[in-house]
Amino acid sequence: MLKKLLFAVALAFGLAGGLAVSAAEPVRIALHVDDNDAAKMNLALNNAVNLVKYYQENGREVQIEVVANGPGLHMFREGSSPVADRLMQLSVERPEITYAACANTRVTMEAQEGHAITLLDEASEVPSGVVHLTERQMEGWAYLKP
Repeated sequence: MLKKLLFAVALAFGLAGGLAVSAAEPVRIALHVDDNDAAKMNLALNNAVNLVKYYQENGREVQIEVVANGPGLHMFREGSSPVADRLMQLSVERPEITYAACANTRVTMEAQEGHAITLLDEASEVPSGVVHLTERQMEGWAYLKP
């Protein structure tokens, strides 16, 4: 009981370190997609949209980044992504949601397939998906894997 009381007092005075989040700080969430599975990708996109709606309705700025690596990179491949139309639509309707593709995975796929791979315009490329996710977490982003 005393611990709870002390914690409440610490929160009230901002002494709880990183546990108290200012309402002025944007909510930042990285969604990790590493499966070549349209259903899982659509779940991730549904999660992203729901997160944006929730935080905006509660007066909070929100940034969501969907990061794809490994087999998940197929979701960002031009010409074969099963969610290309939805990504295009969301990029217009929900600019708070951005997309990052792993360059390491793209290079590996190109070597295996013997040709260049083009990514959807909506996806930016990061050198390494897992490093990018790690850095995001170190910057205070929440990590979700649907």
